[in-house]
Amino acid sequence: MRFRFSVLSLVLLAALGGTPAAALNPDETLKVVKEVDDRQRNSGDYKALVYIEQKERDKNDQVFEAVVYRRDDDDKLLILFLKPKSEAGKGYLRLDKNLFLYDPTVGKWERRTERERIGGTDSRRQDFDESRLAEEYTSKYIAEEKLGKFSVHHIELKAKPGMDVAYPILHIWVDKETNNMLKQEEYALSGKKMRTSYYPAWEKKYSPSKKAEVYFPKEIRIFDEVEKGNKTTVVIREVDLNSLDPNIFTKAWLESKSR
Repeated sequence: MRFRFSVLSLVLLAALGGTPAAALNPDETLKVVKEVDDRQRNSGDYKALVYIEQKERDKNDQVFEAVVYRRDDDDKLLILFLKPKSEAGKGYLRLDKNLFLYDPTVGKWERRTERERIGGTDSRRQDFDESRLAEEYTSKYIAEEKLGKFSVHHIELKAKPGMDVAYPILHIWVDKETNNMLKQEEYALSGKKMRTSYYPAWEKKYSPSKKAEVYFPKEIRIFDEVEKGNKTTVVIREVDLNSLDPNIFTKAWLESKSR
């Protein structure tokens, strides 16, 4: 499977400017951020088939297939790679706020940081996990802006003390009409921009456990701002919100998939 970046779609997502007169107060800003989280959070389980395409300068494109399992109530996450054959059986497991990588070729587990490049791509754990922006960051309203044809809230987020996050500073652009995130920029503490992500399309699915709709991005387009020209596309398919076997979120279960 191959994906093409649409120049037109990215042009439509270019910021055109702000109108600070419509600024939200701190409580209203926090409410928007909490809504971004809540729309993606499922009170039960989550399973999805994902495709990840990595494009790097002077290298052949790589396409990975993986299954993502989540249990939002317990903050558990498992990513199991299926393809290519060289990556099959490799996986990431988040337990008690710790992220571990299992490599079946050596049969060992290693603890990884939040900056871990999932499968060596420009994607991070946060791209597959539930959204916890209100929990992990403090928010500050920047401006009401236009992002292409969309009216958006531009909000700055700074990591709370003690939070283990990939990037300490985020800027997000949230659609005023739907409260879906359309764009995110990620910065190092020095202020250097590290990644820019676009969310061109969202989908919803009814959750029996939440008794409400759960929203998820159909596609995430990630641009590396350090290694210019490198980009990753994450495509999410076959989302299932039914209950999962609790044994899935264990080291033993992941190890069994490579035997």
